[in-house]
This record gives sequence, structure tokens and C-alpha cells, in this order.
Amino acid sequence: MHFIAINALITGAVLEITLNRPEVRNAMSLAMVGELRRALAQAESTIGTPDAIRVVVLRGAGGHFCAGGDLKDMAAARIRALQGEGEGDAADPIAHVNAEFGHLCAAFANTPLAVVAVLEGTVMGGGFGLACVADVAIATETTRFRLPETSLGVVPAQIAPFLVERLGYSQAKRLAVTGGRLDAAQALAIGLVHQQVQSSEVDSAVQAVLADILACAPRALAATKALMAKARWSAPADLVDEAACVFSRAVQSPEGQEGTSAFLQKRKPNWVPA
Repeated sequence: MHFIAINALITGAVLEITLNRPEVRNAMSLAMVGELRRALAQAESTIGTPDAIRVVVLRGAGGHFCAGGDLKDMAAARIRALQGEGEGDAADPIAHVNAEFGHLCAAFANTPLAVVAVLEGTVMGGGFGLACVADVAIATETTRFRLPETSLGVVPAQIAPFLVERLGYSQAKRLAVTGGRLDAAQALAIGLVHQQVQSSEVDSAVQAVLADILACAPRALAATKALMAKARWSAPADLVDEAACVFSRAVQSPEGQEGTSAFLQKRKPNWVPA
């Protein structure tokens, strides 16, 4: 994988993506958004192959995760809007740029792969959104979360749905109406992140999480994520039959048979890295 705004490194079944614009605290340009989506799509294209990617790790270069959207892109969109440029779906250049960030967050929220976010330094805007959609979010003591949009006269439009889903309506609303500021301990307390570690311990913490994820069967993990995504909007009783079918397919699948055999034989199943 060749990129400019990000770095992508594959180690076994893990794809580590590093946002790589440290000079602007990894502000998310449209180019970076496109590369992130392309990297994820390429990882998803390996599902079911012998060299399948199973986990995506997101982190930032230079001690910061992401300072939000690149203001240069927004300024350029504003100029195009003033000049009346754009047609069709891109008739509103500002809305188009904003929607691209939303599509990025949605892509990572809906991926069948496991997603781990390693959060350091500044976490704002699109970075805040990625933190909210990660399956596992690890923050160091340096992490500072900010939701400044309302204090700037704008709206956290693409972040808001994911923030509500992660934290619930009450906490999300509190952050929005106060131009929310959180340190790592506060983020942990309200469930925005799942673990807080010292910077010196972050790599070992990530490796421990990866070991736990890779001990899970990849197809079962993907099916579980998909079922949980449906459960957000459905009453439990409405999912009984569908969940039973999902379970039955899993039990009868090669993974299910291998997992059962491995348990009875007191060995690790074949999807666990050697």
C-alpha cells in the first residue's frame, strides 16, 4: 500500500494506519480521508484469503492523533460555494466536504474488521469521530479531547451521531453545549475510551488487545459486530429468529467446528497466530 497522508504497515493479520501529517497535528485533509477509506477497503478485500487482515489499528504521528478537519480544505470549499461552483451531488461544496468526513466515520463504524484506536495528544473533529467508532479505544495520559464546534459558531454535524451512540444522549449533549473538553481520565469515566495507560506502556497495551482480538475467530467476530449493530435499533424480541440463524450458521461453520474441537482437545484454534 502506497500513501502520502498516512502510513500503512501490515504485520501478520494487523494493519497499522498512522495519520502522517504531524506538522499540523494530523489535521484531516480530503486527501487523508480518501487514503483512509482506500486503506480500509483494501484491508477488507483480503477477508477470506490466507493473508487476511483481521485488525486495523489507527494512530497518529508526532504525539497527536488528529486535530480535526484541515481548515484549508474548508476554506477552499467556502470560496467555491461563494462562486456558485458545483453541480449535482456536489452543488454545495461545503456540505460535500463535510459529508466526506461522515462517510469516513461510517466506513470504519461498519467494517467487519476489528478497529483499535490509539489516542494521544489532540483528538478533535474527525479524529473524535474515529475514536467514537473504534471497537477498542486506548488513550494515554497526554490525550486531550475537544468538541469545539459550537464555540466556533459551527455544528459537530458528522461527529454528533457517533458521539450520541458512544456516550448516550445526555453526555453527548453536555459536551456539545459546553464546547466539551476532556482529558483521558474523564474520557475513561464516561466511556469514550476503554483504557487509559501511560505513554511508556501504550505499545504493550496495544499488543495485549491485539492478542485478545486475534484469539477470536474472524468470521464470528464480523458476524457479532453486524448483529450488535442491528441490536442498537431493534427490540431484543425482534432479533430472536435472526440471531438464532446467525448462531446456527456459526456452529456449523468450519470456524465453529474448529473452535469446539480445539476446546475439547485443549489446544488453541487454528486462527490464533503461532
